[in-house]
Amino acid sequence: MSEMIEIRWHGRGGQGTVTAAKVLADACLSGGRYVQAFPEYGPERAGAPLRAYNRISDRELRLYCPVINPGFISIVDATIMDAMNLAEGATEDAVFIVNTVKEPAEIRKALGASATQKVFTVDATNIAIAEIGRPLPNSPMLGAVARATGLVGLDHLTEEVKKSFGKKFSEKIINGNVTAAQRGYKEVREG
Repeated sequence: MSEMIEIRWHGRGGQGTVTAAKVLADACLSGGRYVQAFPEYGPERAGAPLRAYNRISDRELRLYCPVINPGFISIVDATIMDAMNLAEGATEDAVFIVNTVKEPAEIRKALGASATQKVFTVDATNIAIAEIGRPLPNSPMLGAVARATGLVGLDHLTEEVKKSFGKKFSEKIINGNVTAAQRGYKEVREG
């Protein structure tokens, strides 16, 4: 990696968006990279829109502000697309990773993505319900983001999910999150 990678995450409070950004940063950090992961939100309540950010680089990071021109945009809750322009500031070759049952072509049109931008979709919510028992799409989205960005391999990612979630949850929940991340990685569709 020769340049800094910037990721902007869009989600709602309670979906694990901030946690996903942190786990991705931890995975990249353990791989020897410099990282940042930080949230931006208004009222701290479940369901409120929020943003989280990652910066990842092989060089020391000295930039401390929100990500304005992301190369990658992870949309954890597609309903936010109806309320705001999530493509704002995206680079010409940006990659969008969206939690939806819709096909990438339909999401491309809804986002107004250009021909030089890529769109990936994954049904993260239903994966989470099947594997965790709750509509918490952060782990499947983490898997999809890892695959779309190429920043972290699947084995490394699952180890980081185990380590991060292992501090707080039972083995059943940890295993569900690992499987959900693996499915997100494998089931993400590019269009």
